[in-house]
Amino acid sequence: MAAVLLEEDNKQHSGVVVFDDTAFEPSLTGPVYRCLEQFNLNRMYKAGDFVLGGLFYIHFIPVYPGLSFTSKRQELTCYGRAQTMAFAINEINRKSTLLPNVTLGYGIYDTCHTLGGAFHAVLSLVSHYATCSCLSDRNQFPSFFRTIPSDAFQVRAMLQIMRRFRWTWVGMLLIDNAYGHHAAIALQSELAQSGLACLAYLEVVPMDYDPSELQRIVTVMRKSTARVVIAFVYESHMPELMEEVVKQNVTGLQWMASESWTTYTGLQTPNFMPYLRGTLGIAIRGGEIPGLKDFLLKIHPDNDPDNSHENNIVRQFWEITFQCKFAPLPTDWVDAGGSVCTGQEDLGTAETTLSDVSDLRVEYNVYKAVYALAHALHDMLECVPGRGPFIGHSCASLHTVQPWQLVYYLEKVNFTTSFGDDVSFDENGDPLPIYDVMNWEWLPDGSTTVHNVGLIKKSASGDEELILDEKKIFWNFGSKQPPRSVCSESCSPGTRVARRKGEPVCCFDCIACSEGEISNQTDSTECTSCPEDFWSSPQRDHCVPKSMEFLSYLEPLGISLTIISLLGTLICAIVLGIFFYHLDTPMVRANNSELSFLLLLSLILCFLCSLLFIGRPIQWTCQLRHAAFGISFVLCLSCILVKTMVVLAVFKASKPGGADIMKWFGAMQQRGTVLALTSIQAIICTAWLVSASPTPYENTQYHSDKIVYECDVGSTVGFGVLLGYIGLLALLSFLLAFMARKLPDNFNEAKLITFSMLIFCAVWIAFIPAYISSPGKYADAVEVFAILASSFGLLVALFVPKCYIIIFKPERNTKKAIMGRGATKT
Repeated sequence: MAAVLLEEDNKQHSGVVVFDDTAFEPSLTGPVYRCLEQFNLNRMYKAGDFVLGGLFYIHFIPVYPGLSFTSKRQELTCYGRAQTMAFAINEINRKSTLLPNVTLGYGIYDTCHTLGGAFHAVLSLVSHYATCSCLSDRNQFPSFFRTIPSDAFQVRAMLQIMRRFRWTWVGMLLIDNAYGHHAAIALQSELAQSGLACLAYLEVVPMDYDPSELQRIVTVMRKSTARVVIAFVYESHMPELMEEVVKQNVTGLQWMASESWTTYTGLQTPNFMPYLRGTLGIAIRGGEIPGLKDFLLKIHPDNDPDNSHENNIVRQFWEITFQCKFAPLPTDWVDAGGSVCTGQEDLGTAETTLSDVSDLRVEYNVYKAVYALAHALHDMLECVPGRGPFIGHSCASLHTVQPWQLVYYLEKVNFTTSFGDDVSFDENGDPLPIYDVMNWEWLPDGSTTVHNVGLIKKSASGDEELILDEKKIFWNFGSKQPPRSVCSESCSPGTRVARRKGEPVCCFDCIACSEGEISNQTDSTECTSCPEDFWSSPQRDHCVPKSMEFLSYLEPLGISLTIISLLGTLICAIVLGIFFYHLDTPMVRANNSELSFLLLLSLILCFLCSLLFIGRPIQWTCQLRHAAFGISFVLCLSCILVKTMVVLAVFKASKPGGADIMKWFGAMQQRGTVLALTSIQAIICTAWLVSASPTPYENTQYHSDKIVYECDVGSTVGFGVLLGYIGLLALLSFLLAFMARKLPDNFNEAKLITFSMLIFCAVWIAFIPAYISSPGKYADAVEVFAILASSFGLLVALFVPKCYIIIFKPERNTKKAIMGRGATKT
């Protein structure tokens, strides 16, 4: 026969210790111990072809005694778990499809929930720590299998819940043994890998009651900003901790319970529930075991005929349940009023845990473990000699089976329980993990319910899935909503996380992104720069196309310049009309009417060319604007220059010996000169446009947040020559007019030309630095302003005085008046 361990969720230390009951006497060399009384090893046993062994803490000592061996077991508990193993084995023995012709037996031992009891039981069986993640190490535990999930998955389950509710700042309490320490290691490892959350504190709850240490731990909890507390603590140690929580009145905490105390009723008291209601806990998966209740209620001492300590658990259960004793009776038992057990007492009328099988969790895992072994044995016995998996294709024999042979078949177990759960083991002997998520609610009538609000499981593909019905969760907060538990509030889009030096990664400041940078996710670690043609929005959470800046017809500045340009054009047209209407008058005829008309037409072109600088630049406007501007102004200045030359020629002709000079300044010569001077500018513009034509250009250098849409001049040399030629003509006109400014009025227009050239030159001299220093559209506005100002200067200086005489002083618009003024001055 072989003995195989089945272990429920028994939070004991991992390892095996062998000791005997030899009495020790005190000595001077060190402490020794003496056994006060022999501890009997309790068990339930049934013979069979193959015996399965199990360890359960049936007798439970409420206050953890350590290894003092000064107290006996105090009460009977978890009895139903041991009986569940017996039930499963009896059920399998009745099946004809599973292990036919093979009878399973069992040897179930009581650990008394003490190391001493477990060490005593280990003489008959192995003792392991069932949920410790360390047992997944196949190098140390090559034959270990379990149906309860590893604590490592329990930790990941808690992280899934934390992720769901965005709890990133949590405290952790752990019991000071392997159960707590391995959970802490697993949690810290997961947090380091995922970066999902941080530990605000990690406190170790002592195994032995230490009031000062518990006071310190609860003080840390009270002062911490973490609102979520994960507790990997035994159910037997939680009351001591909660007493201190109540004493310091630490409210507003969201507790997360490990499976060791998730369903512990000892905490569900009016004293503790104001603090613990709303607790979310991880619980061992529960399931239905059909027929178990009837089996438990049919347990009877007659099924345990051997009244010895080797097979007496049923009798002890009976005595504790009915407060009686079987023979042989203790001394003075009857005299003290004690009753004698008859064996006919009715379990159906007694208040025991056996009658409630609605919440089978540990029992369900015991049930699955028994069936896993049964399926492995069945598969082993189904082996056909010559086709076996072992050396020489041999098979294992029931009576000579080796542990490693049974391990081979356990690794391949795969079946589904009647509850619908799949049972199989991975390469580490771990099952497909599944946990129930439980929630504590304190009802108005004072009762407590721990109800299922979801589950978390891992599929065969490795994916972890959290199924949670949030509407069913009771929250112990006034808002009836999940609490916020963060060290720092999340950084909204438009900001980035700035870590605080020396603090956990969950503690940070939020820094706004710089201009031109964005972050479009919560808790971004850095801001990203927008593409060149884009800029950050005011909220810095997305990039927007940069605004296009140009001198628009729709903005106030563009509208104003357009109106002024059209106004100047209109005035020129009016003046042209006045001169044309009074064409035969002396004032018009004396001022070289043909050049005056041509000058007015050129001024109209000057006013109109300014409109090419307004509006969105396009290819043809960029090419035309400076060419039109340059040719229009050269035409205007050519007319003025010829006018000035004619004035000087007329004066010279009036002097003795100067009659022949006028043949060089006839009408044809005047027209030719104007045409020649204008043609030079046309040639300059043509060469410029052919060699390096101006084009629309998106300038991103002026402003970081917008694009200046302007005309690139193409060739600064061409633009400079164009302006230089205009300046040259203006300078010549000014000099000649200045020379002729004191000539008699009847021949002289030079004063007006001199004044107009002063205005013209002043405007364009001021234009150059203003144009260079003006960014973007304002450079175009400066150029338009210079065009309009110089055009108005010429218009006003040259034509307003004449229009004034023509319209308002017609008596002075006569040949006699004009000649008379001249005569009086000569």
